[in-house]
Amino acid sequence: MSLSPEAKNKELVRRFNAEVIAGGHRTSFHELVAKDFVDHTAPAGASSGEAMAHFIFNLLRVAIPDLVVELHDQLAEGDRVMTRKTFRGTFSADLMGLPATGKPIAVEVMDLFVVRDGRLAEHWGLNTFAQAARQG
Repeated sequence: MSLSPEAKNKELVRRFNAEVIAGGHRTSFHELVAKDFVDHTAPAGASSGEAMAHFIFNLLRVAIPDLVVELHDQLAEGDRVMTRKTFRGTFSADLMGLPATGKPIAVEVMDLFVVRDGRLAEHWGLNTFAQAARQG
């Protein structure tokens, strides 16, 4: 039995979280993310896929080197996948102007991805990083 389009899209987002964010695999990033990717919630000038890759590999995974991603919920409709998850790990290096604490951190995240032609094409996201960092 083959997977529905929504199930395939959810699996793509699960792979992105496991292989790219938690696993740090650059090859998977380029396999899963469209060349014309747009991040709608990124700062001006940082909305491309390469900017997202820089953030994940050179900032986030440096700040939280033992990063674990825990997926709580995923909903899919058509080409859109919404995920609620938690990033956990040790806040070991400064990130986004927030000083490292050396303590465990738990960041709540909600993402919405648009999938086109089997790749992640667009993203919107919210997270509690600033609040979580201040509590550490």
